[in-house]
Amino acid sequence: MLQCEGFNFRTFRWLQMMIFTIEEINKDQTLLPSIRLGYSIYDNCRKVPQAVRAAVTLLSGADNIFKNYKCTGSPLIPAIVGDARSTQSMITGRIAGRFSIPMVSYSSSCSCLSNKVEFPTFFRTIPSDSFQAKAMAQLVKHFGWTWVGSIATQDDYGQYLVQLFNEQVQNYGVCLAFTEAIPKLPSRHKILQIVDTIKRSTAKVIALFAGVGDIISLANEVVRQNITNKQWIASETWSTAALLATKQNFGSFGGTIGFAFRKGEVPQFKEFLLKVHPTSIPGNSLVNRFWEKLFGCTLNPLGNTTRYPTASISDPICTGQEDIEKTDSVYSDVSQLRVSYNVYKAVYAIAHALHNLATCDPNKGPFLNKTCANISHFAPWQLLHYLKEVNFTNNFGDKIYFDENGDPIASYDIMNWQMDADGSVKIVTVGLFDASAAPGQELLIDEDIVIWSNGQTKIPSSICSESCPPGTRKAARKGQPVCCFDCLQCAEGEMSNRTDSIHCLTCPIDYWSNQEHDQCVLKEIEFLSFEDTLGIILTTIALFGTGITITILVIFIRYRNTPVVRSNNIELSFLLLISLLLCFLCSLTFIGQPTTWSCILRHTVFGVSFALCISCILGKTIVVIMIFSATLPNNNMMKYFGPLQQRASVFAGTFLQVIICILWLSTSPPFPVKNTKYQSAKIILECDVGSVTAFCCVLGYIGLLAAISVVLAFLARKLPDNFNEAKFITFSMLIFSAVWVTFIPAYISSPGKYTVAVEIFAILCSSFGVATCNFAPKCYIILLKPDQNTKKHVMGREAAASI
Repeated sequence: MLQCEGFNFRTFRWLQMMIFTIEEINKDQTLLPSIRLGYSIYDNCRKVPQAVRAAVTLLSGADNIFKNYKCTGSPLIPAIVGDARSTQSMITGRIAGRFSIPMVSYSSSCSCLSNKVEFPTFFRTIPSDSFQAKAMAQLVKHFGWTWVGSIATQDDYGQYLVQLFNEQVQNYGVCLAFTEAIPKLPSRHKILQIVDTIKRSTAKVIALFAGVGDIISLANEVVRQNITNKQWIASETWSTAALLATKQNFGSFGGTIGFAFRKGEVPQFKEFLLKVHPTSIPGNSLVNRFWEKLFGCTLNPLGNTTRYPTASISDPICTGQEDIEKTDSVYSDVSQLRVSYNVYKAVYAIAHALHNLATCDPNKGPFLNKTCANISHFAPWQLLHYLKEVNFTNNFGDKIYFDENGDPIASYDIMNWQMDADGSVKIVTVGLFDASAAPGQELLIDEDIVIWSNGQTKIPSSICSESCPPGTRKAARKGQPVCCFDCLQCAEGEMSNRTDSIHCLTCPIDYWSNQEHDQCVLKEIEFLSFEDTLGIILTTIALFGTGITITILVIFIRYRNTPVVRSNNIELSFLLLISLLLCFLCSLTFIGQPTTWSCILRHTVFGVSFALCISCILGKTIVVIMIFSATLPNNNMMKYFGPLQQRASVFAGTFLQVIICILWLSTSPPFPVKNTKYQSAKIILECDVGSVTAFCCVLGYIGLLAAISVVLAFLARKLPDNFNEAKFITFSMLIFSAVWVTFIPAYISSPGKYTVAVEIFAILCSSFGVATCNFAPKCYIILLKPDQNTKKHVMGREAAASI
């Protein structure tokens, strides 16, 4: 035969609440008048086989442990109050459902029992675990905990509840550090393994779903190993357990926050508990066992008829004078009547259903042909009908009714374990969860009065990784939950302005990320402006070159009739000076913010100016060669390249460049662009050449003219120094070529506005080179050596060569 082990004072108090409530109803003159309720008590010993046996014997009416009345007429067992544990309720509920016997539980919270197909006659005055799981998940979300552990007993209650909790918190973006199961018969090895998991885990918050008896071994080991840095969340089964809320356990479990059923204050109940005595109910084995366990004595050891004795022969004999009031036990503690209050409501729910059945108006009944049930001879299914429709407010103002699943209104007190001034542990109500409240307002908690683990008043943090600040994004760690991540700085040109951003946003084309990468700011606009130091220097040099050129032009006009000026086609010299003037001035079009017109002008004026310049130099080179050739006997080539032909050659050389530029502008002209490819953080305003082919043709044509000029000048370099300019033309074209050859790599490698600066520098250098080599020697003679500015001196070497 299966035997019960130990004695649970808390459960015995629940039993006494049922007896107290039945007696209270029997004394009530308005509820079930002239009808007395009786009861039978069955102990399942918290064991599944015993629960099956109790259910079968309960329905058969045989072998009950204790009954107080001999009931006649009505069904032997019209309703059941119980069971306390979900697993046992499932067993009894399935059997009771077969016989349509209503069953009202006061502590079975498994959400599985809401299944009306499997448990059609099951009701309860305790909320379903689905609400408790939702409440605990909302608590985790409310305090911002994203990294939690969960532990549950390996039974229907624990596994259903932890599964619901895990699903709820994961929907809120919370990650589970671990989930452990406590076996019904836990070994020392298993307890050590669970505690080791708790110690090694970085999660600071742990939700524990288990009954008090299942927790004791785990709690003792946690206390023994002095684990004090964890914040515990308690399910309703142990959130108010005085057996655990002790001074010895407070170091590890102090600050525990959990949920508990709403508390009730039942008048006269404590007095009723204190009146329990073996002599008041002779032969009641449960009372005998209670008395022996509470006082550590034995009742009539030689003739003890207790089915499951709790005392040994060595224990002293109970005198009967022992006083319950002088003991400090869970049994007589009525400060936290929660499950006991649910027992109270369960009995009253059945009583009100019986009352409605008994007071049915004839010909207005709910059954076939509007008939009513007979209170003396009714079937359990008839009482079941009335129990579904129970709806009343009890003496304490609580509304009692069941929904379509047999569940009551879900409401929990939020409890917190705190240290009292005298060193004892007090369990304080710090909030409320009401499932009937508007969404988002179900959880109400006074954070100012909550004491957390280690006596802290600051909300503890439980996260796997610190939040990623704005300017960064979360990067998941391989093989770890999504709550464990690294914070990576947003790339250049990307930003995030939210905490824990998953992605960085790319800034618009005209924007760039700031140094913190938490916002996009307008990109720095870069171009070579007249206000820049470099722009000022280049402008000054260009204007200086322009001034020098104008000065030379004025000198040549002033001394236009002198031999030095007239010695080499004065018209070509004036045209060359004008072209140099244009070259210096065209460099100014490269400075300033690019516009459509400035882009067109800078490239076309540059191309035409240099074409005119090189054409003039080419013409002067040819003139030098022709003049020298004309001094030879029988050579009259000069007549084929007179002033008209010289002007025509310059015009032709320049006009061809003009034609190239016209074709360029008519097909694909230059235009301003915003270059963001070279420097992502800057917008470089520059001119796009439009047609690369046309641009290459312009440069290629200038290069062709320059190459011809270099070759011809090189061939004429040994002509008499005082007569021709071939040597100086050669120097000028060598400088020109060197400048533009070195310009190409410097242009390609220069960033931003410096690209334009390199181009301007090349224009200015080549212009100064041409101006210096071609005009400096003549200006030197005109201004400083006027005695050499004679035809005799200019022709001196030529005459000497003739002699």
